[in-house]
Amino acid sequence: MSDSATLRTPLHALHVELGARMGPFAGYDMPIQFSSGILAEHLHTRAHAGLFDVSHMGQAELVGSDHATVAAALERLCPADFLGLAPGRQRYSQLLNPEGGIVDDLMVSRPPGADGRLNLVVNAARKAIDFALLESNLPPSVRLTRLDRLALVALQGPAAVAVLQRLEPNSGLAAMAFMSTQPVRFGRISAFVSRSGYTGEDGFEISLPADEAEAFARRLLADPDVASIGLGARDSLRLEAGLCLYGHELDETIDPIEAGLAWSIQKRRRLEGGFPGAARVQAALVAGPARKRVGLRPDGRAPAREGAEIVDASGAEIGRITSGGFGPSVGAPIAMGYVASSAAASGTPVSLMVRGKPLAARVSPLPFHPHAYHRG
Repeated sequence: MSDSATLRTPLHALHVELGARMGPFAGYDMPIQFSSGILAEHLHTRAHAGLFDVSHMGQAELVGSDHATVAAALERLCPADFLGLAPGRQRYSQLLNPEGGIVDDLMVSRPPGADGRLNLVVNAARKAIDFALLESNLPPSVRLTRLDRLALVALQGPAAVAVLQRLEPNSGLAAMAFMSTQPVRFGRISAFVSRSGYTGEDGFEISLPADEAEAFARRLLADPDVASIGLGARDSLRLEAGLCLYGHELDETIDPIEAGLAWSIQKRRRLEGGFPGAARVQAALVAGPARKRVGLRPDGRAPAREGAEIVDASGAEIGRITSGGFGPSVGAPIAMGYVASSAAASGTPVSLMVRGKPLAARVSPLPFHPHAYHRG
């Protein structure tokens, strides 16, 4: 990583070599798009396999004497059931503040054969906050170790598994199910792989030593099914998939229930609580939240962007858009936002205020594009 004001991932030089348009994101100089453009990159990922540099994300591990000790420590900060997380499995959860607001969302995995360790992946813009929160709340028996010498790449799309099988035929990756994890050797490179991602497609996230990342990426890009994909298409892909982005759909004022993330809180935690803001979360589970995250489909071809007001038939504001743009696979403008629960039913007509003028729209189910996860 660079010591300059703007950080660089281990793949920065490769991105520049490949002609990426670079730009700042979460303190890093990241590829926004490559020469083919966002639309082509998006559609290539849906049809083949896209390679994403996500090395700006924060990787860390929690280490203790046994699984129960480490899992219980993390459960004091997150609402997911980590005690019941099986070896070789991964869970999505959130770090919560005392009011039940979301400090960050994160992925937590339990490596097979490594009792007493949980691996974490957190958002780039929040990792300093997350790690400080963890370190100040962990018991002496559990320590947080940042894994700054690791890179992280994602290979996403229907051809992803075939590409990795061609690269390492004996990897066993084809047998992995969605949200499973395992160590894999790609030649001399030792990697930790999860079958997950941020596009709604089948795919994998691969953690590996930073000094091996460029050579590994070049091997993947030598496959005709693989293309480098920038942050622009990453955003349009996750929007079509109805996936939250921290700082847009999630922040410290929003709880997991209004965000539509109740599925990430397992039954034991819903009943027992014991996590920050549990009273608010449990009340919302019983009575329903006052507002809900919804999909929105504008009429016509004009997109509505983040921050636009959502109004009802009387012109009263009932919410705001958190993400919006054009969905290349949908072939139409799409958006997500929060509305009053009374207006959250699918098909509800609303108006989106775009440059001071109302744009007719309707509440839409999420996701906009069907998920293609490999359930096994």
